[in-house]
This record gives sequence, C-alpha cells and structure tokens, in this order.
Amino acid sequence: MSEVRECDARTQPAAALTRQPVEVHSSAAYWRATVQEDALALEVPVAMVYNGISHAVMMASPSYLEDLALGFSLSEGILTHPHECYDLELHEEAQGLAVHLSIASQRLAELKQRRRSTTGRTGCGLCGTEALEQAIRPIPTVSAPHLDDTAIQHALCTLDDHQPLKEATGAVHGAAWCDLQGRIQRVREDVGRHNALDKLIGSLARDDVPLQEGFVLVSSRASYEMVHKCASVGIGALVAVSAATALAVEQAQAAGLLLAGFARPGRHVIYHRPVTAKG
Repeated sequence: MSEVRECDARTQPAAALTRQPVEVHSSAAYWRATVQEDALALEVPVAMVYNGISHAVMMASPSYLEDLALGFSLSEGILTHPHECYDLELHEEAQGLAVHLSIASQRLAELKQRRRSTTGRTGCGLCGTEALEQAIRPIPTVSAPHLDDTAIQHALCTLDDHQPLKEATGAVHGAAWCDLQGRIQRVREDVGRHNALDKLIGSLARDDVPLQEGFVLVSSRASYEMVHKCASVGIGALVAVSAATALAVEQAQAAGLLLAGFARPGRHVIYHRPVTAKG
C-alpha cells in the first residue's frame, strides 16, 4: 500500500467516545437518583468506497478506520494483498465518514462482478442452496501454531488492560494479537466484533506482521465470520471469550485452524486442534 492519508482526530481511541450527563438510580434503603457524567461509545456510519464506487456501509467506532478499511478489504476477499491498495483517504461527510480506497484495476473488476451477481435478490437473500453456496465462501487452509494452555490464559488475563474504550464505556469489543507466549502485542476495539477483528487484521497487514508467530483473542463469540476472516488472511489460531457456533467449528476443521472458546480465568474449551498443532 503506497500511501495512507487520514484525519488525525479520528485515529485515536479517545475520538470513539463522548461524554454526557446521565441519571444514576441506586437503592440502599430507598431509591435515589444522582446526575453523573458518563462515557458513551460512539458508533457512526462508515462507507467503504473503492475507486469512487460505494460498496458497503457499516456502523463502527470512529477510530483506526484506515485499519478497518484495509482489514475489511482483505478479510472479505476484495483485496488479496495490501499492495493492491494504492491509496486510502478518510473523508468526513454530512451523514458520517467515508474511507476512499484506490485499488488495483483487476480487484475492482472482480468487485464489480461480485456486485452484479448479488443485484436483484429479494426476501432473506440466503434461502435455497444456490444462495447458501454464495454466502459461505470457500475457506483457505492455514497452518495452526503450537499453542499451549498457559499462553491462552496469560493473554486472557491481560486483555482488559489493553482495552481503554471498554474500560471507559463498557460497550465495545476487542480483538488482540498475541505472541505464542500469550503476550498481547496490539489491540483494536470497536462497537462491532467484526469491525474490531478487521481493524486488527488491517493493522497487522500494514506492518507486515508474521502471522505464523501468534494468535488472535477476541472478546466475543467465535462465529463463522470470525473464523473465516482469520483464515482468509492466514491466521492459524483464534481464541474467543464466548462460545463457538457449530458452523464456526466446521469451518475451523476445514481450514485446519486452532479454535478455542469460553476462555475464562482457569478454563477454556478447545473446539478444534489440528493434529500438527499440539499444545
């Protein structure tokens, strides 16, 4: 990726929250109300615009949006490599924010073809075998790392220390990149769990981090999409604080991805561990 231009005020976690007075109602012997200032997580419409064509709009926390745009583009298969994004600009608009990406012509042609294939669908959009096959893209195989229980637990026990937005608002998810000893290297936060993971993926891609040397820890459940996003960029292990879905487990098995969930202090569940990735 040759150039990233961004609005500085929108790249820091502090820009993703606001403060306002609220009534706090509490009871000991009787109910009483006090007015206090509370921190609220912001969520704003963010448009992904490729070579002038608006492709998707999502509700997101307005921080690290350059990471979100790149991570979304990679995890959704719009780009196959960060170098296919030539330029990235963040624009503030009347109704929200827009990330304008300049991408390779071949990637744009494929994106246009994908958009044409989904035009005209009605109803739920996923009814029937044909729609289901289009919804669940083939998942690539990955190489799962050797990950032991102590690494998972160490990362889990330090996750909150790396989530300033969660501490301030209590309303966001986190996605952490951890080394194989469980030391957290970086975290991205967002009101949406998919967005938090995409922000992390974008950050890792921009810095060309070796993905075989760590794993992802997320503060949410492990859904099919979370597994697929990890595998699509070559991440071989995903640990979730909450449960995994059945489809997530199936996809982890198909990809050879190490999948753990219900990660709590002193306990976690391994849903799938490839035979080559013994802990």
